[in-house]
Amino acid sequence: MKLATLLVLLLAVQTLGATTIRVVKGGTVAQAFARAQAGDTVHIAAGVYQETDLVIGVRCTVLGASGAVIDAHKRGSSVISVHADDVLIRGLTIRNVAVAYTEDNAAIKVYDRRRITIERCTVENGYFGIYLSKSEDCTIAYNVLRSSGKEESSTGNGIHLWTSRNILVEGNDVRGWRDGIYFEFVHHGTVLSNHSESNNRYGLHFMFSDSCSYKHNAFVNNGSGVAVMFTHEVYMEDNLFQDNWGDAAYGILLKEITRGHMVNCRFVRNSIAIHAEGATSILIEGCEFRYNGYAMRMMGNCIGNTIRNCVFDGNTFDVTTNSTTSLNTFHRNFWSAYEGYDLNKDGIGDVPHHPVRLYSMLVEQIPSSVMLMHSLFISILDVAEQVMPSVTPETFVDVSPRMRPPRSRP
Repeated sequence: MKLATLLVLLLAVQTLGATTIRVVKGGTVAQAFARAQAGDTVHIAAGVYQETDLVIGVRCTVLGASGAVIDAHKRGSSVISVHADDVLIRGLTIRNVAVAYTEDNAAIKVYDRRRITIERCTVENGYFGIYLSKSEDCTIAYNVLRSSGKEESSTGNGIHLWTSRNILVEGNDVRGWRDGIYFEFVHHGTVLSNHSESNNRYGLHFMFSDSCSYKHNAFVNNGSGVAVMFTHEVYMEDNLFQDNWGDAAYGILLKEITRGHMVNCRFVRNSIAIHAEGATSILIEGCEFRYNGYAMRMMGNCIGNTIRNCVFDGNTFDVTTNSTTSLNTFHRNFWSAYEGYDLNKDGIGDVPHHPVRLYSMLVEQIPSSVMLMHSLFISILDVAEQVMPSVTPETFVDVSPRMRPPRSRP
């Protein structure tokens, strides 16, 4: 009887033509994956399974019970590789992915597949976390991903997508990676309600990824919050960019972007809330910029952008530029630095507001002059420029500034 008990480590139960293969303590996940047929379910019981280089080769469902852990012990390549379409992986914890500087080893790696769902999994001490390449119609949802890499070179990305289409990334908690979430050559991707914090480089990194959206995310205390580069048609709504602080830290970097829309986003205590370079035809509306070093650095090659109904409150510099002209529009924003008046009480200032300070342009030209901040000399300089404008760009102007912030969102 004892021998029979030891042999029955993988139990098969026939259910409606499909099989549930149960992996229990003492069995192997590799053996279960090898046995699985199309439509089967592999159920992994609580326990630590010291395995790696596992391959899912057929359409199936993989379910991890609470406490089911696959520990690679920094050996092998990717821990789970998916080589079939229509695979669901749920509830697993995967630990200790091997670091390899010539291979993108991941906890779960998907290559050239369709309709893959990875949800409610945990990755601990990963190199890459969840990695999709040349894949379509996939979902990565409600996972917790952690890496202990202290430098960019010692870790990969938490969620990494390359040359993929129609991918939903929702509800994930991603911390400690090179980039929390990485998109390159991704089309029609959606990044929804994720929390990306304390990543070495970016909370979210977009490159060459057109027609994507990200909404209701938080990017907190990263090397920089978000970089969106060389991309068209990006929609950004109700995201929080907070405490992304450092010598070259942005809330968001917009570089060579066209036809974007940013609405109801909040930028709080970032070194630079928005750095825009080569940004064209971007609508920024209803956003809040509070207590940042720079709220907005808009370089001279930014054209046709509109910033309206936003709040600029308590920033060291609201707007700065490296140009003497602007082909962008500021309209009906609230500026806490505005010192105008409203005689007819319609809520709109009677005199225009010029948000670019002479001192900010001085800092752009001579960075070391930041040491003069809050000095009497700078105060006199600002007053003189307001009385007799001569250097700050006349075309950087809000002709109808609000006297009060727009009504807060519910």
